[in-house]
Amino acid sequence: MTTSTIQVRQDKGICTITLNRPEVRNAMSLAMINELLTTLRQAEEDAGVRVIVLRGAGGHFCAGGDISDMAQARMKLAVQQAEEAKTGVKAEGPSPVAQVNAQFGRLCLAFARTSLPVVTVLEGTVMGGGFGLACVSDVTLALDNVSFRLPETSLGIIPAQIAPFLVERLGYAEAKRLSVTGAKVNAQEALTIRLVHEVHGSVEALNDALHNTIASIMACGPQAIATTKGLLARARLSTPDDLIDDAAELFARAVLSDEGQEGTSAFMQKKKPSWVPQAS
Repeated sequence: MTTSTIQVRQDKGICTITLNRPEVRNAMSLAMINELLTTLRQAEEDAGVRVIVLRGAGGHFCAGGDISDMAQARMKLAVQQAEEAKTGVKAEGPSPVAQVNAQFGRLCLAFARTSLPVVTVLEGTVMGGGFGLACVSDVTLALDNVSFRLPETSLGIIPAQIAPFLVERLGYAEAKRLSVTGAKVNAQEALTIRLVHEVHGSVEALNDALHNTIASIMACGPQAIATTKGLLARARLSTPDDLIDDAAELFARAVLSDEGQEGTSAFMQKKKPSWVPQAS
């Protein structure tokens, strides 16, 4: 797939997606959202892909939504409203502004629900859409210069689509605090509230941490990861007693699967299963 707003590189089971609009600190346009959705879907359909890595070009991750897209949506809404006033017929469906916002919500949901492990590498500015992607990632690594912003309420708008993922990642109380203060969060505070999992003092150390994280993921069974992610997502909204039978069935399938039998056999024989990359 040819892309204009992101770079995609696939190597040894790792699909690295780089937000590539450095001139605007990788602001998330509608075109970028659609390219990210398409790239994720293609990665999910490719049996060779085992992990997604998200990062940004030019020393920043993402400065939020693209203002020009919202301006265009407002213009379309104005034209629509003028036409409604002229004809007396109200247009069906959501407004152009709501449509743009909803598409970003679909992006967050797609990355939140993917069965592939997602690792996000953060540098510099992280706002809006970037904040949302950080929240839905399985592992979030950060450079010590990272600066999170949640400025929506200070602009008279709301963090609409990332709200549920803020609550999921940080808890209700912390999500409220950040939202009502239009918060700025530095690397150390982000680590303290578990918005990120690791903070590193140099790009070299950050890349080493990424390498180690990927190696840990690659040591795990791909299907076991996918099933576990699905079970954890259900566990957020279910009581333990509601999951006992279903979890037992999933466990039995895993134990009896080719992957489960190979993994347990390899453990007993003190060797690595076939899904672990061989050292080159």
